Amino acid sequence: MYFKIKSLTIVLFVFAISTSAQETGTFSDLRDGKQYKTVKIGTQTWMAENLAYKATSGCYAYENNESNAKIYGYLYNWETAKKVCPSGWRLSSKDDWSALLTYLGGELIAGEKLKEAGTNHWQKPISPSTNESGFTAIPGGFRNEKGEFYVLGYNCWWWCSTEEDTERANQVLIFGHTKDVTISYINKNNGFSVRCVKK
Repeated sequence: MYFKIKSLTIVLFVFAISTSAQETGTFSDLRDGKQYKTVKIGTQTWMAENLAYKATSGCYAYENNESNAKIYGYLYNWETAKKVCPSGWRLSSKDDWSALLTYLGGELIAGEKLKEAGTNHWQKPISPSTNESGFTAIPGGFRNEKGEFYVLGYNCWWWCSTEEDTERANQVLIFGHTKDVTISYINKNNGFSVRCVKK
């Protein structure tokens, strides 16, 4: 009986390791030479960084400071976000995000698994973050329709390619102080971060 229990414990331990390990890599954007970390989560391969390609329009560095874009990526309006991902990649859809959140246990807890751990970029996070997914979400803030910038270091916003109506599109939001993830919709003229998913 002792040996059966010991054997089962070993099998469960190995299974736990294999399901938490993620397949990582890198990708070089031929348009500007920037290299991005990538991570495979479930069946999806994501960029593990916010996109930082400087488009000719609809593209903003937080507070118009290019040093912020080097860390957090650019903020894009929705029309630009739809077409800014490099060849072989696309703007993530609402369905992509839903699949990701389901894989990580649901939108009520996935945030802590997506957020970068520690306080290098997150300002005073109340909810613990593990980044066990390897997604490394960092809080790039947002730009509103009036051109005002808010909450760098506190919240993440990303566009979805999924359109709600002629004026609004879906967005994904993670707060620093909670472990949940919200998918809703907002005016397309706002400036949000972009995460590309591999085609």
